[in-house]
Amino acid sequence: MRNNFDGKVLRWIYRRLYRTFGKRHWWPAKSPFEVVVGAILTQNTAWSNVEKAIRALEKKRLLRADRLYRLNQETLAKTIRPSGFFNVKAKRVKNFLSYLFRKWEGNLEALFLHPTGPLRKELLAIDGLGEETVDSILLYAGGKPVFVVDAYTRRVLSRHGLLRGDERYEEIQDYFTDTLPHRASLFNEYHALLVEVGKRYCRKSPLCASCPLDPLPRTKKGCQNFIRVMEKKR
Repeated sequence: MRNNFDGKVLRWIYRRLYRTFGKRHWWPAKSPFEVVVGAILTQNTAWSNVEKAIRALEKKRLLRADRLYRLNQETLAKTIRPSGFFNVKAKRVKNFLSYLFRKWEGNLEALFLHPTGPLRKELLAIDGLGEETVDSILLYAGGKPVFVVDAYTRRVLSRHGLLRGDERYEEIQDYFTDTLPHRASLFNEYHALLVEVGKRYCRKSPLCASCPLDPLPRTKKGCQNFIRVMEKKR
């Protein structure tokens, strides 16, 4: 069972980051389907490159499930070239669409009405879709209360001693879901805030002195003691 202070530390981090950065309005998309496509295209590339690929699809009026489903893979690959690894990603988009039309007749809304646990297993079975991609689809496109774990999440928590650094994806995910309320809106905002602090401060060469999380100690015990002190000051 998690120590009660684990949840308190995570809530302190959330409040601190929210006060610093405000609402992140993530995922930026015009439709749930655009989120799905973006989640697949963002693998191993910067978001700016994904935006270029999304806009290219939009310009050709291809950002619809039925149109991409009918589009041949080679043309899709050429269109999403800015996202990098475009041949691989075109195949992954097509793999998702094959599943969507075979199982759900192309109806994304019907897909998201399916219970989260079984749906997650089905999506993970699609060739080329890993845990982070699937959970991004579930959370940001489907509004499911699933916490997304990425490299920034691992880095920020490891540097404050809350993780060892070698945990499996599910272990880190459980760290959040075991200690925080199961609300999609909370998981959405929290993940986006961790990405923001990771990009600005918790880089490979960290900028700790100016980071909003700098008051938080570098060990788990230190974090818990910090929260105890903060509670006494209230």
